[in-house]
Amino acid sequence: MIKYIFGFLKKKEENSSFWGHIDELRKYIFRSIIVVFILSILAFVYKDFIFNTIILLPSDTSFITYQVFCKIGVLLNIDGFCFQPFQLDLINTEIGGQFRYHLLISLIVGIIISFPFIAWQLWQFIKPALKENEVKSSRGIIFYISTLFLFGVAFGYFLVAPLTLNFLLTYELSSNIKNLISISSYISILTILTLSMGIVFELPMLIYFLTKIRLLSSAFLRKYRRHSIVVISILAAFITPSGDMFSLVLVGFPIWVLFEISIFVSKRVEATRKDI
Repeated sequence: MIKYIFGFLKKKEENSSFWGHIDELRKYIFRSIIVVFILSILAFVYKDFIFNTIILLPSDTSFITYQVFCKIGVLLNIDGFCFQPFQLDLINTEIGGQFRYHLLISLIVGIIISFPFIAWQLWQFIKPALKENEVKSSRGIIFYISTLFLFGVAFGYFLVAPLTLNFLLTYELSSNIKNLISISSYISILTILTLSMGIVFELPMLIYFLTKIRLLSSAFLRKYRRHSIVVISILAAFITPSGDMFSLVLVGFPIWVLFEISIFVSKRVEATRKDI
């Protein structure tokens, strides 16, 4: 594994020094930072659209997720699919808190939008170290990495986050208790769930690379399929800041599905792999 990971330092250029590679990597990182910075500025400028149309929308009962579930419930005659309406009045308890979260959200939006470019820059650094057949077998890799990440973010935003918010905001311990939600609590749940799902959806690609370098096999994954349920449960608990059972199942189930897809990906890699 170590030989495979660090072998590209020898393959890129025979006469290049270690610091030469570091300097080249720094150029790719610098370009990525510039793109993130520019997109973050654009997100900062369009504050009203970002916050009112994107960030705060899952807290509105007119959000598309709630409407779709309600329509499905009507078709299937299931009342529970029409979620209870809830009131969310966010409060800020810190001086400069709104400005700080404006900066934070702008940066997160910039990173999400520029993710395909960041992945492409990393690929440009690694690509010269690969053999011709390895490059051919990796065609479309940026598309798959970017698509999985963005699909994961969308899954977290349109499904996991709103359903979690609805459950937690409508859960009532006593009618005498009034919810006063801080902006930090709301944003932390929304961003953690969306970004975490984006990262988790990269699991098939991770398994692809680990199988490619012969560190994992489909047989190994199938053997420890039952053990993976425990790991997935721990991971879901780590991702969901609320820690309630509803959120754990909502996050854990798609991770389990991704694990099963990863087994299939691993088998395909083994079937098409050619010994070098």
